[in-house]
Amino acid sequence: MPTFAELGLQAPILAALKDVGYEEPSPIQAESIPPLMEGRDVIGQAQTGSGKTAAFGLPMINYVDPDEREVQGLVLTPTRELCIQVTQALRTYGRHKGVDVVAVFGGAPIRSQQAQLRAGGHIVVGTVGRVKDLISRHSLVLHSTRYVVLDEADEMLDLGFLEDVEKILSLTPNSRQTALFSATMPLEIQRLADQYLYDPVLVKVAAKTLSVDTVEQFGREVAAKDKPAALVEVLQAERPEQAIVFTRTKIRCDQLYRTLRDQGLNVKALHGDMSQGARDGVMISFKEGRTPILVATDVAARGLDITTVTHVINFDVPTSPDVYVHRIGRTGRAGRSGRAITFYEPRQARELEAIEVHAGIKMAPWTQDAHVAPTAPRPAKPRRHAAKPHDAPAVANGAAPPVGKLAKLIIAGGRADGIEPSDVIGALAGGAGLEGERIRNVRVLERFSLADVPADALETVLSSAVELGGSPLRLEVARS
Repeated sequence: MPTFAELGLQAPILAALKDVGYEEPSPIQAESIPPLMEGRDVIGQAQTGSGKTAAFGLPMINYVDPDEREVQGLVLTPTRELCIQVTQALRTYGRHKGVDVVAVFGGAPIRSQQAQLRAGGHIVVGTVGRVKDLISRHSLVLHSTRYVVLDEADEMLDLGFLEDVEKILSLTPNSRQTALFSATMPLEIQRLADQYLYDPVLVKVAAKTLSVDTVEQFGREVAAKDKPAALVEVLQAERPEQAIVFTRTKIRCDQLYRTLRDQGLNVKALHGDMSQGARDGVMISFKEGRTPILVATDVAARGLDITTVTHVINFDVPTSPDVYVHRIGRTGRAGRSGRAITFYEPRQARELEAIEVHAGIKMAPWTQDAHVAPTAPRPAKPRRHAAKPHDAPAVANGAAPPVGKLAKLIIAGGRADGIEPSDVIGALAGGAGLEGERIRNVRVLERFSLADVPADALETVLSSAVELGGSPLRLEVARS
């Protein structure tokens, strides 16, 4: 495996990589960077978490001339979340070279983005709709844009953006260099590549090189009508630090969210029909550990890169083996191991077998006895391995704080008072200074609520001024 220095990157880029501790390229980077540095078009098939942002971003930063005040590089993304993530990564890589990266996306004031573009911008990272809008307003000019990246192209297809992508590509120079990255390669994406890429190099990261080997995988056969109850049973047995529950549809996502909420679980939903503000709020709450359970659709969960997710539960069987690999890649990150549990109906046994063959695994049957506590972070590996970059070099969330022995609190106030689980967590975290991840098993009942806190912090919690909405909360210890 070559080092970054051996790939021919400029000294300022190597200095930026050193700042964030990256020393050895990941497989997708080692295979993609050399042809991109030579000016070749590239098709990269890889999931989030494989390091693809650096794979296309480092050659792009290398190419840009900071003295030319024109848009020289364009990255198109399907979602606002991925746009922000890629922008953060590119800004980090280009810091020492003086490369200006501008993010443009919907749900934010277009005038401020227009002002950023007028002030400069060597690279623009944007969602398809906002890029098209800025082009129509003559605020974004692409006649000097000779490095174009389509990131997560299959998601652009699923969201219906492909026609707009083609329109944007037609406004860039014919001499451009194009990189297309996609987790899967449906026929429409292959057609797009055939039409807009010239003699591309194909780089494919096999599933076995992804993070599936850090995930314990289970299957549970269950009738369709029994799935919600089975999910509650699994969550109660597994007691995840953080879990993502995947559904196929937005309607199912909402239904399941309400079912779990009504069971007193601290849960949020994430899907494409929600407003951008609502989606942002849910993602922030989940990333900060204030929401332990997230029910999400596949498209909405793109861009989630959270090291503290201990469980992935496939409430619905994924639509393809590639989607399965992407889903379970949300856990087992940053040296931690994770657990994935897939619900399947008797008629879906063949679909499950196809997934097992593709991922090269055999799912063990999930039972109560199959449960073990979520594993702690693994011992630190040698520096060169631990420093392998992932998609965003932003500061990791870190491992969840160890909890140890727990004490149960009874809190005066429940659903009748308009209290939600997130309110309980916020009040205890704010008043007693506890990290949200250390507050467990929150249940909001009609007239009172329950929560577990670390026993060694019990006295601090009881003596703190814990308030909700400006009013003090009455706390007492539940005696067994």
